[in-house]
Amino acid sequence: MNEKLFQVFVVEDNEWYNQLLVHTLSLNPDYQVHSFQNGKDCLDKLDKGPDVITLDYRLPDMTGIEILRRIKNVNPDIQVIMISEQADITIVVDLLKEGAYDYIVKTNDIRERLLNTVQNIRNNLGLKKEISELKKEVQKKYSFSHLVIGESKAIRKVQELVSRALTTNITVSVFGETGTGKELIAKAIHYNSVNRSGPFVAINVSAIPAELVESELFGHEKGAFTGASYQRKGKFEEATNGTLFLDEIGEMDLAFQAKMLRALQEKEITRVGSNKNLRINCRIIVATNKNLAHEVRKGNFRKDLYYRLLGMSIELPPLRERGNDVLILAAHFARTFCEENKLPVKKLTPPAMQKLRQYPFPGNIRELKSVIDLAVTLSDGEEIATEDIVFGDEEVIDISNFEELTLREYDRRIVTTYLDKYNNDVKLVAKKLDIGAATIYRMLKEQ
Repeated sequence: MNEKLFQVFVVEDNEWYNQLLVHTLSLNPDYQVHSFQNGKDCLDKLDKGPDVITLDYRLPDMTGIEILRRIKNVNPDIQVIMISEQADITIVVDLLKEGAYDYIVKTNDIRERLLNTVQNIRNNLGLKKEISELKKEVQKKYSFSHLVIGESKAIRKVQELVSRALTTNITVSVFGETGTGKELIAKAIHYNSVNRSGPFVAINVSAIPAELVESELFGHEKGAFTGASYQRKGKFEEATNGTLFLDEIGEMDLAFQAKMLRALQEKEITRVGSNKNLRINCRIIVATNKNLAHEVRKGNFRKDLYYRLLGMSIELPPLRERGNDVLILAAHFARTFCEENKLPVKKLTPPAMQKLRQYPFPGNIRELKSVIDLAVTLSDGEEIATEDIVFGDEEVIDISNFEELTLREYDRRIVTTYLDKYNNDVKLVAKKLDIGAATIYRMLKEQ
């Protein structure tokens, strides 16, 4: 692995001092040091991409501040260390304002200070690179193609809406049953939008006690209430220049909703215990498994806040309404689980696929992922068989409890058990038991 050497330019017109600086820096074998005795020669070689430039303040062809400005115009990421014989505080301040990383006076300890300063720059650049790589990995993980998977008509509509949500900062409201992937949709929007370099801050409103929701979202000052031993930023501040995701927004305390509405309208908040208004700048994405319009009619949710939050509405379909998307997602989860656990990729057998297609998945995508993770673990060889597919709510009907029943009563008990299990979905129960829906209705009528 040939890692690029850390490049340092030394610009110094005094030949002896130039050699001193070059020798000092060259003691580190990871540094590639280039020497220059005037500003022009240095500027002509900026295409080599130096990481650091040590720059004498007084050079024969131009001033240090002039060269500094020209370096920063070419590449603002190049770190410049100014070196001078004098410690004029006015000059130091001016140079730092122009973007100099540090100002070192030519004293007896210059070698030690120079090495420490360059090493600090290198460490910071390495940290920035790591952060940049991590951001790229996160963006890849939450890329549009990785999250919004499927080919059904219902999911294609979601894909279209999500793609449109990427182009602006419009507020987005995501509706859907538990487990349909509301937070993943929020992350897909954030990490593929103009806000992707900012933070993604998520909070589950239902998990916050009503008396603490204001402090969690707006923050508080030290001593604002019993237990507030330090100043704390709220989620709105944490999400500055990024996205604030409010999950289960339908559970927000009615008394706090007026303050929430004002914060969104005025784009400012006030920490608990403070009189100072703070400007907020973040995108809002909300999610709920409730019908907010119904909650408004019942008086549980403010109408004005409902319309403020609605923005672009995205309805996530339950997995049972997505047809063959179940198999597409199952294959994706199996492949991902195998890759994460360094296993050969395992495929579903046709009977296993059929079993998945017939199950209603009340827990939606979240449940499907758990089922597939377990199936891969239980399976032998390169295939996932029917017996490897285990549903968490599978029940065994104990025939021994039916000994005193007639055959008709026995059939009726099986049907009612299945109806209880599948939320009275007659068509689904008829399909599972391979009987006509009319038969089920007749049994129910005879009860």
